Amino acid sequence: MYPCMSSLYFLKRGRSLTNTSFSKPLSWITENKCIPAAFNCFLCHGIQLTSTSPVPHGTLNTQQRGLTPRPPLPRYMSSRAPRRRLPSAFPVLDGAFQPIHNHVFEENVRNSQVCLKRYMELKKKVLKGGGVNGIARHTQKNKKVLVRDRLRMLLDDEDYLELSPFAGFGLPYGDIPSAGCITGIGKINGLWCVFIANDATVKGGTAYPITVKKQLRAQEVSMQNRLPCVYLVDSGGAFLPLQSDIFPDKNHGGRTFYNEAIMSAMKIPQVALVCGSCTAGGAYIPTMAEEAVIVHRIGTIFLAGPPLVKAATGEEVIPEDLGGATLHSEVSGCVDHFAAVESEGYECTRNIISTLNFELPEENTTEVEEPLYNAEELMGLAPKSYNYSMDVRLIVCRLTDGSRLQEFKARYGTTLLTGFARIEGHQVGIVANNGELTYEASLKGSHFVQLCDQRDIPLIFLQNTAPQPVHTLSQAKAEMNTNRLKAQGSMMSAVACASTPKITVVIGGCHGGDSYAMCGRAFDPNFLFLWPNARVSILAPGHAGALVQEDRETIHINEQLKKESTAFFSSGRLWDDGVILPQDTRKVLGKCLKIIKQQEYQLSKEKPKSQLFRL
Repeated sequence: MYPCMSSLYFLKRGRSLTNTSFSKPLSWITENKCIPAAFNCFLCHGIQLTSTSPVPHGTLNTQQRGLTPRPPLPRYMSSRAPRRRLPSAFPVLDGAFQPIHNHVFEENVRNSQVCLKRYMELKKKVLKGGGVNGIARHTQKNKKVLVRDRLRMLLDDEDYLELSPFAGFGLPYGDIPSAGCITGIGKINGLWCVFIANDATVKGGTAYPITVKKQLRAQEVSMQNRLPCVYLVDSGGAFLPLQSDIFPDKNHGGRTFYNEAIMSAMKIPQVALVCGSCTAGGAYIPTMAEEAVIVHRIGTIFLAGPPLVKAATGEEVIPEDLGGATLHSEVSGCVDHFAAVESEGYECTRNIISTLNFELPEENTTEVEEPLYNAEELMGLAPKSYNYSMDVRLIVCRLTDGSRLQEFKARYGTTLLTGFARIEGHQVGIVANNGELTYEASLKGSHFVQLCDQRDIPLIFLQNTAPQPVHTLSQAKAEMNTNRLKAQGSMMSAVACASTPKITVVIGGCHGGDSYAMCGRAFDPNFLFLWPNARVSILAPGHAGALVQEDRETIHINEQLKKESTAFFSSGRLWDDGVILPQDTRKVLGKCLKIIKQQEYQLSKEKPKSQLFRL
């Protein structure tokens, strides 16, 4: 490429210099990018980096060819250097209400107050865990710390993102508060980590089908966002009367262990802290984690406990001798660290996390623009039903930095709002329903989603879809609906194939095929949240007549839809990652964007051939 030079010193991660043969075109050691034109010019004129020159400046060798010294080139910063985004001056949205909207706003506020009351009721139930008796047995008899106190000892602070806290309520087999385990994402030594913490006050730590589903979703979040995963294990095994819904199928209990192996192969760190029983299937969680800690006297690992040993062999044995901390740390080698007390176990876990190969950036102290409008007003913008929806720009301007939005195709397909904005300093692309998802709106959505994917810009979907399918009443309408169907299929393909992170917030209705194009649960968003007023169903309540002819059946189905479409019914079955209040949406989105971005700071991501095998 440049025969005048036989060797060159390369910068390696901004710290060391490496002498490399000039047998092939140059590229940065740390990135697969071409050398900038200015640097090529730098090479062609015989300028060399000397082995004694300070990093990252070079010195000019002007003695060989009598060249006039040139001014120093701009320094090329390492990947750890502070970076800044391109400056922007997106237009400010008008978020003022018109007097004609007052009655709609007031009706929405009344509905939001009802939803808020239900939200607070469920939140109180969640915080009670297994109730007074379960808490007394856990703390007084078993001498163990409550699960939320455990998280306080493990995490840097209580500003964590809890996932699906209402999972387990309203199920056919009864209420299982928080599905018997708390999952979420919190910081440990400054690093965002997924945590899966069993709550042994709920049904004695027994795993129900919803428990397994919640644990699998937490592992999926860990894999999607490449987050370290910490297991706080205190489980009594599966609830046997429901074994057919826990054991045999692909996404049942065994998938937890499959995921552990796959996560290890993906170089996603996993740490397990045994702070209670690990019985039956639960015993595999710490033995498949990369590092495991066990707490003396309260932590045990065995496939069958003392009662089954006595039933099978007649031998009486205490849990500590059968599978306690001393046995597994000194004899079996199933665990790597011994903790005398619980507090020591959490300190040990935090120390393990500090050994992970992440290089976090300095805290960004730059202040972000707050929205110009009050977030509390979102309570009146959360639609009671589709007919009470207002211009979605009124919602967007209460979520984005400075209430700014750079609209894309503002005059085309106006029933879908698309544009670029910033949320807590993170650039995002926003896709928001503002009416029916028409042919033009679908084409516009496809274009914008692909544009964001091309630029690696995260997508935020604000979903409020039409309550029922479009009727076909004429030949012309049939042709129009056919075109709409094809365009929506194109948008679904664009959303499904986009590799950029996606976050969905259902702000109103989530109905029919339109919800798929707007990145519903089936389209695998990184996170999906519901507002308390949201409705999730194939049809909105009151619209069954569009598909059913008989009046009696129509009434029955509408009643069923009304009951089964609420946000709390959905969240109880883990069809989402949680119900969030409208006024908290900006904070939650900002936190999710920070969590997603962390994977950029892991220094080793290459996938090895196999997982890490323990002894």
